[in-house]
Amino acid sequence: MIFRSINEIVARYQPDAVVVESVFMHRNPGSALKLGHARSAAICATFEMNLEFFEYAPREIKQAVVGTGAASKEQVRHMIKHMLSLDGDPSLDASDALAAALCHANQRRLNLAVGQASAIAASK
Repeated sequence: MIFRSINEIVARYQPDAVVVESVFMHRNPGSALKLGHARSAAICATFEMNLEFFEYAPREIKQAVVGTGAASKEQVRHMIKHMLSLDGDPSLDASDALAAALCHANQRRLNLAVGQASAIAASK
């Protein structure tokens, strides 16, 4: 179901990249294993589109959106709602996904700026 759903989303919206949150094991190894299986199915569903793949740590995503890597899911949701001017509260899962996308957009913008600055410095 996950594979099929992600495959349909990718085919419909044709994204440029795949951004995922890296998996960490907190207390329950069984939950981490199940999450890994679901994550693998989602990632595999994007392979035929030959998309760039990016992975960010949960703390990195929270830092990019909230300003602290120790932010709660509710704090992430609050900032996503504010940053994107959403009328309602997205689900916690949706706000996590949006936070990962915003983290990547910020990182990509930073990488472009650094690359341009490096090119200018090298030409002098």
